[in-house]
Amino acid sequence: KWKGEGTTQNLENIVIGRCYDYIRIVNPAVGEKNCSQIWEAFKNAFINKDPCSILPKDYELFINLTLHTIPPNKSLFWENNQLLVNSFADRGRRFMSLGDTLFGFVGDFLYWCGQADSPGLDYESCPTMAECENNAVDSFWRMASITYAQHSSGVIHVLLNGSADGGAYPQPGFFADYEIPNLQKDKISQIVIWVVDDIEGPDIDSCGVNTVKTLETRLKTLGYVVTCTDNNKSVMFLLCLD
Repeated sequence: KWKGEGTTQNLENIVIGRCYDYIRIVNPAVGEKNCSQIWEAFKNAFINKDPCSILPKDYELFINLTLHTIPPNKSLFWENNQLLVNSFADRGRRFMSLGDTLFGFVGDFLYWCGQADSPGLDYESCPTMAECENNAVDSFWRMASITYAQHSSGVIHVLLNGSADGGAYPQPGFFADYEIPNLQKDKISQIVIWVVDDIEGPDIDSCGVNTVKTLETRLKTLGYVVTCTDNNKSVMFLLCLD
C-alpha cells in the first residue's frame, strides 16, 4: 500500500526494553520513568488513526513522560551523518545528541504506523515523507527535535557533512526548520559548527562558503556567537578509525 517500510517487528518490546535500558544502564541519572506508560503514550499518538494525519503534538504526552535535563554544553545537532554522530557522542559520554536522550533513544532507527480502522500496527508498509508529510515517524522526530532544541543550553555543537549532496546545511531540514527556530537564545553562549568531509569523499562544503555560509549568516543575524571549523581533528580520527 505505502512505499515505506512497515512497522518494525516486536515494536512494543523494543520500545519498553530500550526505555529500561536507558534508565538503568545508559543514563540512570534521569531517575525513575514508567516505561509501560511511556509505551502507551507513544502508541496512542498514532494507533487507530489515518497514518497520514499524525501531528507532532500527538506525541506531547510521550515527550512529557520521557523528558529529562540535557546537560549544558553537551548538545550535538547534526545533518547527514547519523552513524558518525552516534559513535562520536558515545551514548552521552562525550555529547548528548538527540538519539542519546530518552525520547530519541526509544525511537532511533525504528519504523511504525497504525491504520484508521484497526487497533493494530501496520507491519506491511508505512507512508514515506514523499507520500505524506504528517506520517507517524516524521511527526515524532519533529516533536523530538523541537523539544531537544528547547532544552539545549551553553555551548551548542553542530556536526555537518561537508561531502553531502546539495551541501552540508540542507534546507528544508530538521536543523533548519525545527531546531534553529526553537533554540532558546538566552540559554546559549555560543554555537560551534564542525564541517567534516567523508574520508576520500568530495569536499563540497566548508566554513564560510556555500550552504555553511548561509547557516553562519542566519545564526549571526539571530544574534548568536558563531565559530566554524573544518575537519575537526577528533572527529576525523574517529572517521579514520572506521
